[in-house]
Amino acid sequence: MLRSSEKNPKITLVEAAERILPAVPPRVSEGAANLLRKLGIDVRTQARVVEVQPEGGPACRWRLHPPELVVWAAGVKGPEVLHDLDGLEASRSNQLVVTPTLQTTRDPDVFAMGDCAFLINPGEAKPVPPRAQAAQQQASHLAKQVQPRLNGKPLQPFVYRDLGSLVSLGEYSTVGNLMGFISGKGLLIEGYFARLMYQSLYKMHQMALFGAGKVTLDTIARALTRRTEPRVKLH
Repeated sequence: MLRSSEKNPKITLVEAAERILPAVPPRVSEGAANLLRKLGIDVRTQARVVEVQPEGGPACRWRLHPPELVVWAAGVKGPEVLHDLDGLEASRSNQLVVTPTLQTTRDPDVFAMGDCAFLINPGEAKPVPPRAQAAQQQASHLAKQVQPRLNGKPLQPFVYRDLGSLVSLGEYSTVGNLMGFISGKGLLIEGYFARLMYQSLYKMHQMALFGAGKVTLDTIARALTRRTEPRVKLH
């Protein structure tokens, strides 16, 4: 929510969970919250928004002044077509429920991966997070299982490996952790080094999708036009 003042806008972040960014490790979540507070953003957790009223803003446990702009983000949800797709089992978020081999529970000939797959591995309490690294790992895993499936051989289960988390706050700062440095523990990073890591990983994902040539030209074009483009556009 955004309320303007004479000098700077007042931003209030309302989160229903106990902490912001619940899908990332607590240390990263805490670091991101501290960065937001340093920027003057009011972070309020454990406040579920049930409705947005035109005259009073979101209705939650705190009384808030009427905002001028409300941005409501409801998390990751699959398209409605997956909710009842040929009788396949779907989660509350319209994701297809899959087994450890990424096969749907009601049809072993249908596979799902990425944001449309809902997988809770044995021994885990939470599903595999719908993040880019999970989708990339699942895609690589399924690519190796196609031939065994065609040959009638048993499939290998997918094991998610958390390589770390990076949260970027644009030009202000970046915070994250990299897994597996010291006895399997993560290394907390922030600031300029974390920002470089974030940008490098982002470019790697782009190159995997579009190729090195297109990404290089796009990077050069963005560098030339960055000074002339507006940072925020509202239509």
